[in-house]
Amino acid sequence: MKNLLYTNYVGLTFMILLLVHGTSIAQMSPIQYYRYNDARGINVFETSKEDTVEFKGLAVRLGGDFAIQFQGLSQENSLVGDTLVDLASNFNLPTANLNIDVQLADGARLHMRTYSSSRHHVEGWVKGGFLQLDRLDFLGEGFLSGFMDIATIRFGMDEINYGDTHFRRTDNARALFNPFVGNYIMDAFTTEPFAEVTLQNNGLLGVVGVSNGRLNQSPTRGDDGIAFFAKLGYDKQINDDFRFRLTGSMYSSSSESTRDYLYNGDRAGARYYGVMEGINDSRVSDFLPRFNTGFGYQTAFQFNPFIKFKGLEAFGVLEFANNGDNDAGGSYTQTGIEVLYRFGSREQLYLGGRFNAVSGEANDDASTQEISRTNIGGGWFLSNNIVTKFEYVTHSYDGEGWDGSKFEGAQFDGVVVEAVISF
Repeated sequence: MKNLLYTNYVGLTFMILLLVHGTSIAQMSPIQYYRYNDARGINVFETSKEDTVEFKGLAVRLGGDFAIQFQGLSQENSLVGDTLVDLASNFNLPTANLNIDVQLADGARLHMRTYSSSRHHVEGWVKGGFLQLDRLDFLGEGFLSGFMDIATIRFGMDEINYGDTHFRRTDNARALFNPFVGNYIMDAFTTEPFAEVTLQNNGLLGVVGVSNGRLNQSPTRGDDGIAFFAKLGYDKQINDDFRFRLTGSMYSSSSESTRDYLYNGDRAGARYYGVMEGINDSRVSDFLPRFNTGFGYQTAFQFNPFIKFKGLEAFGVLEFANNGDNDAGGSYTQTGIEVLYRFGSREQLYLGGRFNAVSGEANDDASTQEISRTNIGGGWFLSNNIVTKFEYVTHSYDGEGWDGSKFEGAQFDGVVVEAVISF
């Protein structure tokens, strides 16, 4: 395993040296309808319908992400003897992504991301990819041009557009868009085979899509469920100083699915290492403290307000997840609010905080489970491609639903410093 890690990093380092050398000769190829993988992509949600790049033929853009944290956390629970492992202050295993974007035709592009190294897998493997269509002129000059002026079509095996938190989360090593280190507790992120259509017109936004609700596919009968998702919203730059966005999203999976991955689809691993690991655990989880509802199929709603006035920025989450099995019952509610102030000549510095909480019951007969987390910190963009972050985090579990488990009276807190490079 150590040899494999070493091989991965030697190969990645060599690739980056080649890329850096190549950029001294020619700039990275421009891609249409694209979210830049650097500071220019901050607070970008769905890609714009503005056509700002002239199509000049097939173009390939190679990019990457690298992230490493220094973690100084401590943890405890209220069980006799405190059954959680002792955490030491140290560096976490670095993570890396390889990104490939290809302009295939005017208005048609391909995206693919490979996790070159992640917490959960040391070997390189494809996270997913999609084909995005913003023009159909390659099928015929002006083909459905009126519709495509406001429409974007995406399909592939990648993250679905449910909610807005997935636009601000850390995706393995792509941590530049996340102002903090951890993702939301109920992390609505999953990679599935999907097809979706997005409509944008004068600030109004609509998304409708379909997936099979599966992260790993099987052709056998009984594993042929379906999941629908949709989003409605408004996103408008009111004037030079003020932007307002408000969206509501829905996700619903069917009983034919064998499992639902909406809150359990990130295979890279959670961002705080070793937390809530018990000394008696037979199997160490790479995904705690992320929380999965555990529902086999479910209906979820997420509402996200976002405002930015000059350097002041606020983003909110109100989310409801309900068990699709009405006989068993069970539901969870997630709330979150983060407030940032970005300052400097190019808003390269920021300070802020985030509060995130989850509460609910696994079924109608279960006791309440509560989780809360607070992050306070800031960051410095040394350039558009390099950011360092510092945060203090505190995370705790409450409620009778945790009694008798390692989460009873559990909490962790401490500081984390993260360095990120994305291009």
